[in-house]
Amino acid sequence: MKGRASFGNADAAVWRPEAGHLARSRLAAAMKRWGFATLEEFHRASVDRPEWFWPAAAEDLGIPLRGKVETVRDEARGRVFPQWFKGATLNAVESCVDRHASDPVQAQQTAVVYEGDSGQRRSLSFGELKREVDRFAAGLRRLGVGKGDRVALFMPPLPEAAVTLMACAKIGAVGVPAFSGYGSESLATRLQAAEAKVLVTVDSTTRRGKPVPMKSIADGAAASSPSVQHLVVIRSSGVPVPMEKGRDHWWQDVAVALPAGVEPEPPEALDPNHPLLIIYTSGTTGLPKGIVHSHIGYLLKSAIDFGYAFDLQPGDMLGWIADMGWMLGPLMIFGGLQCGSGITMVEGLPDHPTPDRMWQIVERNRVTVLGIAPSAARGLRARSEGGRPAADLSSLRAFASTGEAWDEPTWRWLFETIGEKRLPILNYSGGTETGGGILSCYTIAPQSPASFCGPLPGMDVDVADAEGRSTSEIGELVVRNTWIGMTHSFWRDDARYLDTYWSRWPDTWVHGDLASVDANGFWHIHGRSDDTLKIGGRRVGPSEIESALVAQPGIAEAAVIGVPDEMKGQQVVAFVVARPQAELPQPEALVAAVTKMLGKAMAPACVHVVEGLPKTKNGKIMRRAIRARYLGEKLGDLSAHDPLTPLDMIPPRA
Repeated sequence: MKGRASFGNADAAVWRPEAGHLARSRLAAAMKRWGFATLEEFHRASVDRPEWFWPAAAEDLGIPLRGKVETVRDEARGRVFPQWFKGATLNAVESCVDRHASDPVQAQQTAVVYEGDSGQRRSLSFGELKREVDRFAAGLRRLGVGKGDRVALFMPPLPEAAVTLMACAKIGAVGVPAFSGYGSESLATRLQAAEAKVLVTVDSTTRRGKPVPMKSIADGAAASSPSVQHLVVIRSSGVPVPMEKGRDHWWQDVAVALPAGVEPEPPEALDPNHPLLIIYTSGTTGLPKGIVHSHIGYLLKSAIDFGYAFDLQPGDMLGWIADMGWMLGPLMIFGGLQCGSGITMVEGLPDHPTPDRMWQIVERNRVTVLGIAPSAARGLRARSEGGRPAADLSSLRAFASTGEAWDEPTWRWLFETIGEKRLPILNYSGGTETGGGILSCYTIAPQSPASFCGPLPGMDVDVADAEGRSTSEIGELVVRNTWIGMTHSFWRDDARYLDTYWSRWPDTWVHGDLASVDANGFWHIHGRSDDTLKIGGRRVGPSEIESALVAQPGIAEAAVIGVPDEMKGQQVVAFVVARPQAELPQPEALVAAVTKMLGKAMAPACVHVVEGLPKTKNGKIMRRAIRARYLGEKLGDLSAHDPLTPLDMIPPRA
């Protein structure tokens, strides 16, 4: 092991696991069977003994590999292009659907719930999910879809999203989920790049209660994508839409019931490395990157993350606002269902159509693990003026969080006020390319505010300085080994994959996040490397300064950027949003407050009070766009930008 097996000092923690957490933990039970007394000891073994760990985890988590595994990790194509479990066969649908549906008790349990933007709710049990998967898989075959063909999804987080991904897996087709907020051009770019044969969409949906004509957008994208032969339309809203004869099909006409006495065909027996998904991410330059994940990689990585760190089990209900086009949506489906947990997929915002919507969803669905982004928590805290909701939250046993760095005041509000200091916040950070998390909190490890307990199993994680050496300062988050969930490459672009992640230092995955490990052994993410500020020669992430600003009375949100400065190299410029009904903050007072908390070197040179911050449609602050707007530079790819958070709220530099 070259990185760090650091899991935080319990003496410095604000939350510590109790006997009940250890007693129910999948991971604690597995560690006991395997003979490990501590997380540190187990983690070192998971990195140093990959030939033991990956098969042991697959067996423990119930992943049904068939046949004889000849090689656990095959590096015939090179170290950074490993193939896994060669010689065996696998199909993700068996692990996520079939084995649960074959159990008479588990078959009746809720598998998938959809909570719509305008208050809709639908659900499927595991038994119903299998029936729908079998029907749609047969329907895709009748449309001529076979092994290796690409099927794109452009829809809200409906139950049919889970059905589509599982049906594709069953027949060996490759799912290509696309963000539901894209316009025709952005969608077409991804359809063309993947050469999708089928596009599955809905008639329409709503966003913040306003109509979104998804079929119309899909029509525009398909018209410029020659590979698209079929467009399958789910009747969701009931709004009339035009249907092109020969190309367009209603969902119910494709997913027809099998004839009486006819058994569904068995899942395709696939090489474990067969592609399962291509998930496109937007780069700062160039075309979107098609991240390729396999059946074994995506399935086992999500099972380890959700099963061991989050301790998801049958009887749990995971709830999260997660669009299908981002990593989290498919991860919920495969990771949650593989663990036998129900999943509540939430479309829209946590405070629409009512301010307490997210908490009502918890109560209505008896959610046990609630995923909530820091930006969403900041908004709910501001709207509630720091209060606790009236909804019944007694079903919760943990929060989960990903996507961006926490500010400590909001983290403490969620932990102390909402969770009443009894619920851990399972902070989780990784990326589309990693197939899940790099760092996480665990239900069996102590936690400190706004931090991570440690690395996830099987990953040799470190923080590197400018020369690639381990550092105790803020540095690049890196992984020094290969692991089961890593992308197999970019779709048909190995060179770009190598250049993006493996070109900076030998045998080192450079993830693009700034990180540190504090004196007590807890890990911290400080934002994207692209968002780094360099003040007086010191490398600083924006999160520490933003956290200090949000800690001030009346501040709901903050974003910090670095702008050129002749003396310091860069100076800090901050943008803050006031809480509703709060007195307008005075920039000078905010500068003084940050100076007092962090020192003069970290204080903003100026603070702009703005009405809002530009964000992606899933709520992340777009710091690069803020900087470009402020400095008058090119804005780059804005396909994920939420137009209801306009960039023109950011003033140009005087």
